[in-house]
Amino acid sequence: MITRSLVRTRTIQTLFAYYQCGDKTPSTARKELLRSFSDTYSLYMALLDFVNELTTYAQDQIFETSQRARFTHKEYVPNRRFVDNLFAKQLFENRMLRHYLDEQHLSWEVGRSAVEAIYNQLITMPFYQDYLQAEETGYEADKAIWRKIFSELLPDNAELLAGLEEMEIALDMQNWATDLNYVLSFAVKTVRRFREENGADQELLQLFDKEDELQFAKDLLDRTIEHRDECLALIHGHLKNWTADRLAFMDVVILQTALTEIMYFPEIALEVSLNEYIELAKDYSGDKSYIFINGILNEILHDLKRQNKLLKAMTIR
Repeated sequence: MITRSLVRTRTIQTLFAYYQCGDKTPSTARKELLRSFSDTYSLYMALLDFVNELTTYAQDQIFETSQRARFTHKEYVPNRRFVDNLFAKQLFENRMLRHYLDEQHLSWEVGRSAVEAIYNQLITMPFYQDYLQAEETGYEADKAIWRKIFSELLPDNAELLAGLEEMEIALDMQNWATDLNYVLSFAVKTVRRFREENGADQELLQLFDKEDELQFAKDLLDRTIEHRDECLALIHGHLKNWTADRLAFMDVVILQTALTEIMYFPEIALEVSLNEYIELAKDYSGDKSYIFINGILNEILHDLKRQNKLLKAMTIR
């Protein structure tokens, strides 16, 4: 689930905090990096549990409406298609999800207002009304409605973001609000992978798909700290009409991490590394920082190539 792009993002965030706080050790930084991945995975599990939360809220609304109808002697025949959703029931019984929620003490108690607000949004959505009124339904249709909720209703949802921010504080998590759309894409992937015959044993996504992805995360952080002085010397040596004290600190961290990956991870294509860190500069530094970072990296790479210190093939720009 954790991609290399997210590994790079978390690494520069961790390094930024590490260098700003002088009393941290490399061991502490690694623990914080690994915790950031764990927190993102907790968000994934919380979003899957949102299926149960929203379904339960819908069921409560049917019960309350039924009670009012009985009190006023009015006829009320509820449409139970959503609350009897087969996919939602299967996910609620999922052993891996239940174990994780219990072990990590994850719940939507603090974010309950978001559940109510999103339900009120959902019942106005055309795809929801089409689902309720369809002549035929079944497991695949029950999966499809949740794919639509995760992909059409929840991304950038202000109510959900507000709820996640409250939960993030209460549960001592990080990056839940900023990671929302990223993790929702994996929730959609999970829904697609579900098979009715797997029942409660349906596998969910793992934190890391491969062990070497976790190792890459550890190595990138450790080697960037280890080769800091070397990378800083390269950066400072290629500044033109610019002094080191004028550099934005985040630009320095991105450049240092990029150079470490380029020089000490020969198995990763050069173009991949360059493109990844240029994109990170666009997201996490100043408006024009990516242009500056691209220029500095290319100058350093040309010099390393001339000195036969670059182990990767390089496309001249």
